Amino acid sequence: MTYETYQHLIYSWMVLGVVISLVLLRVAAPFGRHTTSGWGPMINNRMGWMVMEMPGMMLLMYFVITNITSQNIVTGVLVGFYMFHYINRAFVYSFRIHTRGKKIPAIVVCFGICFNLVNGFFLGYYFGHFAQYSLDYFITPQFIAGTALFGTGIYINWKYDNKLIHLRRSGDTGYVIPFGGLFEWVSCPNLLGEIIEWSGYALLCWNLPAVSFVVWTAANLIPRALSHHKWYKKRFGDYPEERKALFPFVL
Repeated sequence: MTYETYQHLIYSWMVLGVVISLVLLRVAAPFGRHTTSGWGPMINNRMGWMVMEMPGMMLLMYFVITNITSQNIVTGVLVGFYMFHYINRAFVYSFRIHTRGKKIPAIVVCFGICFNLVNGFFLGYYFGHFAQYSLDYFITPQFIAGTALFGTGIYINWKYDNKLIHLRRSGDTGYVIPFGGLFEWVSCPNLLGEIIEWSGYALLCWNLPAVSFVVWTAANLIPRALSHHKWYKKRFGDYPEERKALFPFVL
């Protein structure tokens, strides 16, 4: 595949992400608190998360391993950042969430697999065929700033995922209003953290597929945060009026 063809595919993928985002602004993805009947067969929630998150990193690693002679330590570090997120998401987060008895529509899992496979393909193909990072890339401004942003995003995402997990006792399936820290400003600081994380990744990688990844991340998580915010306000009459959905003071 030529780089020009590769670019056209990614631009088309980003346009599709914007279109999907517009759909999600009207129809909340049916999992978690937004799960409803009528979306077809359901599977175990924990298993669904694992199945969704694994294929993308496996495909990315396939391209990297099969082109290992063209790699250097810089590419290995960039791939490592990606793997760090997804190993946690697939094998740590999925076992920490309190979801006993909960299920997720199989169609959501299928969409998640497709999303991760396409993103894993674009990133893996780039790292395997087009990446040309010199060894002094580690001291470039974009790598240093991007790494700091990536780390900040992970910290926020993990911290507030952890707070949400511990709002429930094991086996409890109810919801309560979260308070403290960034929850005083927004309804979904964990999702904000993930957007910051992948924005940092796009900056530190400095390549088109990483930009595409953050576009799709925002396309999924901004509507998700708005749906959560609307759900909180509808469910709890005393929900704090000053809170925004995702970005403090803005949205």
